Amino acid sequence: LLYAGSEREVYVSFDDGDRWQSLRINMGASSVRDLIVKDDDLVVATHGRGFWILDDITPLRQIGPAVTGGAAHLFAPAAATRVRWNMNTDTPLPADEPAGENPPDGAVIDYWLKSDAVGPVTLEILDASGALVRRVASTDPVEGIDPNLTVPTYWVRPPRVISARAGLHRFVWDLHYPQVPGSGSGLPISAIAHGTVPRPTGPWIMPGDYTVRLTVGQQRLTQPLHVRMDPRVTTPAAGLQQQFALSKELYDDILGLQTALEQLRTIRDQVKDRQGRAQQNVVTEALAAFDRKADALEGAAGGFGRGGFGGVGAGETLGGVSRSLSQSFGRLQAADVIPVPRLVDAVAAQRQSRDDVISRWRALLEADLPALNRQLRQAGLPEIAATR
Repeated sequence: LLYAGSEREVYVSFDDGDRWQSLRINMGASSVRDLIVKDDDLVVATHGRGFWILDDITPLRQIGPAVTGGAAHLFAPAAATRVRWNMNTDTPLPADEPAGENPPDGAVIDYWLKSDAVGPVTLEILDASGALVRRVASTDPVEGIDPNLTVPTYWVRPPRVISARAGLHRFVWDLHYPQVPGSGSGLPISAIAHGTVPRPTGPWIMPGDYTVRLTVGQQRLTQPLHVRMDPRVTTPAAGLQQQFALSKELYDDILGLQTALEQLRTIRDQVKDRQGRAQQNVVTEALAAFDRKADALEGAAGGFGRGGFGGVGAGETLGGVSRSLSQSFGRLQAADVIPVPRLVDAVAAQRQSRDDVISRWRALLEADLPALNRQLRQAGLPEIAATR
C-alpha cells in the first residue's frame, strides 16, 4: 500500500506502484508538499490550502481480492474512542468563521456492496453478551429538521443513513443507545455549523468489546469492535460502570413509561369515540369516569415531576415521572464522573414513584378497562382495545 502526493492531489496504489488511483475526494486541486500516515489517518500538507486529513484509512489497508470477490464486505473497524465531541458552553463560532473539522465522533464502520442490495441493509451493534445495543437499516425513515427549531437550519448535521447502493459506504455510530422515541431534544450551545446534533437521550455505552453485524439479504457479516475511553478521563472503571448502570435503568424506565403513555393515549382516543356514540346514561357516565381516571394518570405531556432533584411523590403521573427520570438521566450523563450520593438517592426515590405509577397503570388496564368493556358490550358498542 503506497501513497503519493502530486501537484494536484493524492494517489494510492494497492500493487506496489504499478497502478494508481485518486484519493482526492472533496479536497481541492492543490500542490501536496508533505504526507504522513499518523495511526489510522492520512495527513497531507498543501501549498496554500492548509492541512487535510483522511480519517480512518483502515479500509484501504484491507482492500484486496477477498473484498472485491464477494457480494458484500464488512471491514474490520479501528478502535473507537468514547469522547465528548464538543464541550463548549459559550456562544458557538459563527458559520462563516474559518475552522478545522473535528474527526468523526464515534465508531467508524465501513462496508462495501458489489451491487445494489435487493432488500434492506441492516447494521447492528451487539455487546459482549450478545444483546442488541443499536440497529439501523437502509429502510429506516429519514427524519427531517424539527419544524419548531428556533435557530437557523444550517446548524443541523444531516442525518446519518445506511445505504443499500453499490459501492463503499461509511457509517459513524455515536456510541449511544437509541434516542427515546418521541422525546424530542434541542440543539446544544456547543454547536458547529452544519455539524450539530441534538442532545442524545440514549446513554453512552461502556468502553469494552462489541460486535458489528452487517446483514445484506441472506448474507450476515460480523467484525469485532473495541471501544476505549477518552484517555483524559481519570474516573475509574467501577465509577463509570455505576454511572452506566444507573443511566441504563433510567433509560429503560423512560422507554417503558413512553410506551405506556402512547398506549394510554390510544385508549383515550377510543373512549372519546365511544362517548360520541353512546346514548345510555349509564355507559356515558362509565366512560366519563374512566376518562377522568385516565386523565389523572396521564398528566400533562412533558410535565415536570414535583419532586425535582430530590424525588417525586406517590401521586405522580406517567408524564410527570417520565420527565423527572429524564432530568436525573441528564444529570447522570452530563460528565464522565462517579454519580454523587444525593443523585443516587434521588434516582432510587424516582424509580419508586415509577413503580407506583406503573402499578396504577396496570390496575387501569387490567381491572378498569375490562369492567368498562363489559358495559360497552351490554350497550351494543365496540369494546376498547388496549393496543391498535
